[in-house]
Amino acid sequence: MAELTELRDDYGRRLNYVRISVTDRCNYRCAYCMPPEGVKCLSHEDILRYEDIKFLCRVFVELGVGKFRFTGGEPLVRKGLVPFLKELHSELPGIKTALTTNASLLGEYSAQLAEAGIHSLNISLDTLDPEKFARITMIGSIEGVFEGIRAARAAGIGNIKLNAVLIRDFNDREIADMLAFSRREGLLLRLIEFMPLQESVWDKNSFISGEEILRILPGGDAWKRSTAGGSDDGPAQYYFNEKTGDTIGIITAVSNHFCKTCNRLRVSAEDNLRTCLFNPHETALKGLIRSRGDSLAAGGHPAQRSQKAALLERHKHRQSSDVGNWRIKDGRIHAL
Repeated sequence: MAELTELRDDYGRRLNYVRISVTDRCNYRCAYCMPPEGVKCLSHEDILRYEDIKFLCRVFVELGVGKFRFTGGEPLVRKGLVPFLKELHSELPGIKTALTTNASLLGEYSAQLAEAGIHSLNISLDTLDPEKFARITMIGSIEGVFEGIRAARAAGIGNIKLNAVLIRDFNDREIADMLAFSRREGLLLRLIEFMPLQESVWDKNSFISGEEILRILPGGDAWKRSTAGGSDDGPAQYYFNEKTGDTIGIITAVSNHFCKTCNRLRVSAEDNLRTCLFNPHETALKGLIRSRGDSLAAGGHPAQRSQKAALLERHKHRQSSDVGNWRIKDGRIHAL
């Protein structure tokens, strides 16, 4: 078998960015993320072990991946995450690592994350209103989020983005306040289209397209397209305000797909590889990972690792570059 040097799919896209969920658990119960009946959490035995994640990262690095984003659930609720990140950077010093978090635990972990070499943070925060925040998260305190953001900045972590899902009649009148907050705290604000991930909570009437978001931004015609953000920096289109100096990102996952430039793969907490968030097909990796043998876990021979990596490469061809407008229902994609 020929040794693979990089991951490219049938559309010629280079896949150099991998998102890995380290847990399915979260300390919030956000209404549009979790159904009213709740979800059954995975058992400890079913979640990828840290040594398994490190093995996966080594394989992906051999194939040209340079950035890993660790997500959840809320990744910081999993014990041992910071020591794992330190070990990962020690073994793979050239990679970038990022974290997506609700920021509620950053007050406790920011200094350690900075020491571990974290490259960037994405903070999910959809409102600055304490009452709205408590209502949507069920149990969260917005003061804890503000404390976490300040702690991350004080620890010297750079490249912090504030991600807000824009929902009509919920937070669409908070854009100016979010911009001011981001400017004051040294964050980059990104507004995200409301994606149809949960049938029970998604409503087409609550959806605001990226085109409309751009129209309602405070400052009107002062917003000009920007080249901010690199190929490994996510799918946002960035705009610069010529009068205020503000920069904002808009992520149009529904109205204007970025499939043609997508460069990422996803691995779930229970070991499933997915080429697209909205593609229901998954490929289980646990058998592959845990059958690697002791010699491979310790480093092994490059040819052995490439054979394993080739199995991953077989499953990267399933993402369409033109999927239209869709929603998820009964495990299937349906047109809007």
